Amino acid sequence: MKKEQLFTSEAVSEGHPDKVCDQIADRILDAALKVDSSSHVACEVFTSREYVLVGGEITSKAKLNYEKIVRDALKDIGYLKPALGIGYKTAQVDVRVREQSPEINHAVSNKDILKLGAGDQGIVFGYATSETKNYMPLPITLASAIMKRASKLRKDGKFKGARPDMKAQVTFDYKTRKINNVLVSIQHDPDINKNKFKDYVLHNVIIPVIKEYKLNTNFKTLINPSGSFVVGGPLGDTGLTGRKLVCDTYGGSAHQGGGALSGKDSTKIDRSATYYARYMAKNLVAAGVAKRLEVQISYAIGVSEPLSISFLTFKTGKYDDELIEKIIKKVFDARVGAIIKAFSLNKPKFRYVDTSTYGHFGRDDLNLPWEKLDKVNEIKKLLRQRKL
Repeated sequence: MKKEQLFTSEAVSEGHPDKVCDQIADRILDAALKVDSSSHVACEVFTSREYVLVGGEITSKAKLNYEKIVRDALKDIGYLKPALGIGYKTAQVDVRVREQSPEINHAVSNKDILKLGAGDQGIVFGYATSETKNYMPLPITLASAIMKRASKLRKDGKFKGARPDMKAQVTFDYKTRKINNVLVSIQHDPDINKNKFKDYVLHNVIIPVIKEYKLNTNFKTLINPSGSFVVGGPLGDTGLTGRKLVCDTYGGSAHQGGGALSGKDSTKIDRSATYYARYMAKNLVAAGVAKRLEVQISYAIGVSEPLSISFLTFKTGKYDDELIEKIIKKVFDARVGAIIKAFSLNKPKFRYVDTSTYGHFGRDDLNLPWEKLDKVNEIKKLLRQRKL
């Protein structure tokens, strides 16, 4: 008899080298859209020891000060000097940005937004589950919450000795509905008392998060299991945009399309359609269609309509697939331009940079349009009718 049903998800802090890159890329996007809502941005960032490279294709009326954006990001994260991982004043910033390809620009330019073509071919996935109030998998929700709390304590000056680079893993047993283990690695000053540091992490970072979700606290903990974590950030490892996609989305509980989210404007389906697929899945689950549901959408470059929309209910569906498919076709419009218009993605009321850390989904702290449950009543009405 199987005694355990374990699943693990990982999250990282804003000081992780890959997340540093995501934040810089999204700050560049925010800055471009603030001046020119028609900006086309495909920005990639790489970082290493005392070095940041900004590349990609950007077409915008905005005159961007890339170096200032980079240095402001590093400063806000907490990289104040090279010993911490990289110095916001001392790092070399290399900008290699060019205008968007004329062929891609033609594909995503149309006066009628509803006829706007996709910026590239690709597949995206969206997922929702009823296991948490924000319709997200529990392991990634907990791991992200632990990282967010640790970073806030550090930036508030309450977490003495902590440095910006951090990682967390949470393993949950779906059979017993209990946490099996929590692993946290937090960069620290060289002169800390390691026992006191670990005790602080356990009682002031991990336990408060777990108690908030009313879960067991008798789990195994591993805190800085390597013994020491002084060298971190870009000093310890390189960083690259889009390399923490599982942390950005569902912690491995659902399929991943593979396209990076950060640093891209909404004509890129990697971002906009991924948001819409989540919107579809969340509203369907909230309406009671299934306990778990995953949506896949595929696109062709220059074509506004998706090539395909499919879904999985993982045997948790309460209605037959034919009815669910009809509801999806009737309720949701997954054309690229329709998504941009519905969510106001080219004139957002939120900051893209705020999505680049601690996940793009299930964020109750941000007013994100793809997290709204404004299709639930319509779906429920159609479910009651049964015939479409």
